[in-house]
Amino acid sequence: MAVPADDERDKKFAEKFGLPVIDIVDKSMYEGAAMEDKVGKMINSDFLNGMEVLDAIETVIQKLEENGIGKRKVNYKQRDAGFSRQRYWGEPFPIKYDIVGELDSPFVDSEDDDDIDIPKLIDEKELPLVLPHVDSFKPTGDGRSPLANNKEWIAQGYETDTMPGYAGSSWYFMRYLDPNNDKEFASKEKLDYWQNVDLYMGGSEHAVGHLLYSRLWTKVLYDLGYVPFDEPFKKMVNQGMIGGQSTYICRITPSYGGIPIYISFSLLKNIELPPLNIGILKQFLPDKTIEAIRKVISDASIVFAFKSEVSFDSFRIPVDCFVNGSLDIDKLKEFNSEYSNAFFVFDENNQFTPQVVFEKMSKSKKNVVNPDDVIAQYGADCFRMFEMFLGPIEQSEPWDDKGISGVSSFLRKFWRLFYSETSWKVTDEAPTEKELKVLHKCIKKISEDIEKMSFNTSVSQFMITVNELQDMKCNKRAILESLVLCLAPFAPFTTEELWHALGHEGSVHHADFPKFDAKYLVESEVEYPVSINGKTRASITLPNEITQDEAWEKVSELEIVQKWMEGKPYKKFVFVKGRIINIVV
Repeated sequence: MAVPADDERDKKFAEKFGLPVIDIVDKSMYEGAAMEDKVGKMINSDFLNGMEVLDAIETVIQKLEENGIGKRKVNYKQRDAGFSRQRYWGEPFPIKYDIVGELDSPFVDSEDDDDIDIPKLIDEKELPLVLPHVDSFKPTGDGRSPLANNKEWIAQGYETDTMPGYAGSSWYFMRYLDPNNDKEFASKEKLDYWQNVDLYMGGSEHAVGHLLYSRLWTKVLYDLGYVPFDEPFKKMVNQGMIGGQSTYICRITPSYGGIPIYISFSLLKNIELPPLNIGILKQFLPDKTIEAIRKVISDASIVFAFKSEVSFDSFRIPVDCFVNGSLDIDKLKEFNSEYSNAFFVFDENNQFTPQVVFEKMSKSKKNVVNPDDVIAQYGADCFRMFEMFLGPIEQSEPWDDKGISGVSSFLRKFWRLFYSETSWKVTDEAPTEKELKVLHKCIKKISEDIEKMSFNTSVSQFMITVNELQDMKCNKRAILESLVLCLAPFAPFTTEELWHALGHEGSVHHADFPKFDAKYLVESEVEYPVSINGKTRASITLPNEITQDEAWEKVSELEIVQKWMEGKPYKKFVFVKGRIINIVV
């Protein structure tokens, strides 16, 4: 495009060949704007001078159309998810090549040879085409897949590329309906009965790959009359991603005397600079920081001068998370010899502060949490429930194991409803109305939350319920058995143990989920605030079906009411059933 001032590749080309680089956008009013950002005012651009970049783009398009030398057009790009893969895994293409003439390989054409390879579908009798056994899955090194090393496969003329996972995953749910059918991918009868998938749950990163191809294949099959639906899924939920805590430190380059120097982030002017920012050191460091660096270097007897080529080598370098406010330098050096001889510039509080951010887990960012480690410490049920407890299922959430102890404490409390330290506590006593109210309130909430996939609020409700039952000292089978069934989808291992301890032979996961009964939530009594001349002075609990006259009889007996009325009759008695009582004297 030849716009070296605003295109990275054009600029590199211009600098390589000594071509002039003329600025055409003034971005001085947009602090931190990068080369590719479409912001700023046009300069050195004739009739566009003074315009904002986006306005200038629109003006150019209009001028081109007015002069008949250009036409406005929107280009769409569909991502090719690498359907043909240079790898061994995946379904083989059901294709053979007829070779015309003599070639060393049917897949390597020679410019000096008129021989060609003609692809054709294999005969149905050869289906299913199964990948051959190979001794090595490694690529050939010349761009061909591992199958190209298999002489027998080559001799039969089969295609050496394989399909990606997107191929099978685009239609596998249809094959599940009729997996033993050797005549068609699924019978019309079964497709008409089962229809498309009721609910699909998957990560948002699948949206362009699997989900895009799944919709495409389904619509093609629908247009061809093979399936009775044109969407693969009736409802789709993309669960959020669990992020990790990354810890970054900043290094100055070049290192002096071969010794790298790292600076506390608390000494930087702007800790939000992007990674790999190359800029002059003085632009980003206050004078006091420069002096601190000078002192460290002086103590190390390193010659140091602030020159224009001094810059941030890699603005953010990930390190292992040995952090508690300040980076543990000794531990960092112990675990990584790379830092053993480095110099660290501390702030005025004698701390070395890293930058801590929550982002996608990645080995390169050293922020991966191994589930096996969490399960080994807390158990699978605790790990499972804590992930649900982090937040709404659609939202991405940072992993923070500070809260996992709360879920672990809940599961221990739940267990103690059944067991003391030495014995089994469950009794066959009849439950009270209050206990039944607590249970059915929980059943109602969990049933609604599961339908809405609001699992984080389900965990909260379980915690509330267990606390209430613990306060009531409730260890009754009629309550706890239903509670075990409610918790089973959330803590499958704990509940399975307790289900068998309660005397059941089958699995808790084969039992019916408990049913909510609204009668247990009907309030038999109501607590009323009692106001005198508009100000609340007392409260009283009255039967739900009490009349106004009966309410006055009860209220008039209250000592605080008698005190304020001083033996006089009331002017007005307001009774709003189920809400308030107000006396005007």
